[in-house]
Amino acid sequence: MARKLRVEYAGAIYHVMNRGDRREPIFQDDEDRRQFLSTLGETCGKTGWQIHSFCLMPNHFHLVVETPQGNLVAGMKWFLGTYTGRFNRRHKCFGHLFSGRYKSLIVDGSGSGYLKTVCDYVHLNPVRAGLIRAGAPLRQYAWSSCREYLKSPARRWPWLRVDRLLGEYRIPKDSPAGRRQLEAALEVRRAGESGMDYKRLRRGWCWGSETFRKELLGQMKGRIGAEHYGAERQETAEALEERLVQRELRARKWLERELRELAKGDRGKVDLAARLRAETVMTVEWIAGRLQMGSAGYVNHLLYRSRKQNPNRGRI
Repeated sequence: MARKLRVEYAGAIYHVMNRGDRREPIFQDDEDRRQFLSTLGETCGKTGWQIHSFCLMPNHFHLVVETPQGNLVAGMKWFLGTYTGRFNRRHKCFGHLFSGRYKSLIVDGSGSGYLKTVCDYVHLNPVRAGLIRAGAPLRQYAWSSCREYLKSPARRWPWLRVDRLLGEYRIPKDSPAGRRQLEAALEVRRAGESGMDYKRLRRGWCWGSETFRKELLGQMKGRIGAEHYGAERQETAEALEERLVQRELRARKWLERELRELAKGDRGKVDLAARLRAETVMTVEWIAGRLQMGSAGYVNHLLYRSRKQNPNRGRI
């Protein structure tokens, strides 16, 4: 069976969900949850993503993410792979953490209430799962952006964007009064949850108006076959990273010929490789080939040695 196409364009908004392999937990404790959100923040820094809502459940997660650069696939590959690696190292295990492909529902962000509906669905997930006892406030659940929305801007995760959801609730300002208004509205929505039909949110590919759906279908027209569309995405991701490489070569006054002639472990090459790892989602294999540095294993060794010698650079 052919895979569903991933529709990508600048400014697209998605509801993304993925479960643990065999529905097993993807978090063993709160340190894992903090690591997940920290890794999400790194991903946002690399990709320019803006998160509108999130919820961490015991064996799955929900994100509502906006992609100003149209790079969902490249970003998710880095995000899920990096978190899996960190989880496995911490718990001394190996293998898959997540179950198959993540689900992504593209959301109409026109201000017509579709973003509000999907964010409400994410924020009320702990209620439907029985993780918040009857009578307890929504803010009691620690691992949802609902609680983050109710904090002052200085105390929130910096990558959480709140203005669009507040706007769809007709809340004019991110102020104490505005946050109280949002909390009250969410509690009202919670009380009316019984019997809500979320089938389209759980199983569909698009959440929006009929006009929005037709526009998306028009974008997809002619892009037949997952392999063809996947090649397009990879070409786009590489083009973004190639521009960064070209800027760095100009800044260092290097020609392509000189890049080939420099030693594989040249200090300048290692610095550039470290920057590519820190600021982009390209693989070590791609970096090794592009910078003429030999095998991916050798590049990993050079980056590890660089981090040991320069610990103030932080994690690459």
